[in-house]
Amino acid sequence: MGASESVPQKSIHEFTVKDYKNQDVDLSMYKGKALLVVNVASKCGLTDSNYTQLTDIYNKYKDQGLEILAFPCNQFLSQEPGTSQDAQEFACTRYKAEYPIFQKVHVNGPKTEPVYKFLKTNKSGFLGNRIKWNFTKFLVDKDGHVLARYGPSTTPLAIEADIKKALGVDM
Repeated sequence: MGASESVPQKSIHEFTVKDYKNQDVDLSMYKGKALLVVNVASKCGLTDSNYTQLTDIYNKYKDQGLEILAFPCNQFLSQEPGTSQDAQEFACTRYKAEYPIFQKVHVNGPKTEPVYKFLKTNKSGFLGNRIKWNFTKFLVDKDGHVLARYGPSTTPLAIEADIKKALGVDM
């Protein structure tokens, strides 16, 4: 795979990403919030369960400080074929997503989005630093540090206890 990529940032809050309209979003705006960062796709076998549960988790914990950051990705069998706007409309119309849907990104390879380099460097998974598939999830604490990484088959509801812990919500 080669040498690990150098990532000087110590917090996710040091990154700027693009939203689905190609506008800059400074992730420092999420300081003090727990984040669940997910690479999403609209045409995956995991789409319905993940989007449904992401919306449920978000609605349940947004007032306690949870934010979900969804990054559409077309790297896995072209399962997010449209534009970033298409991905945003799909999530918000079909699954009532109220959390941000960002610009489509690469999560593996030479064009990997810098924020994903950071996430992967801080929590490697089954395939080392590579993202295995759509709906890989990273839980980030209120200070912007990566707490955990979950594989695609781990549903958002399965990590609810970890989300509550990151939020400081009583079990």
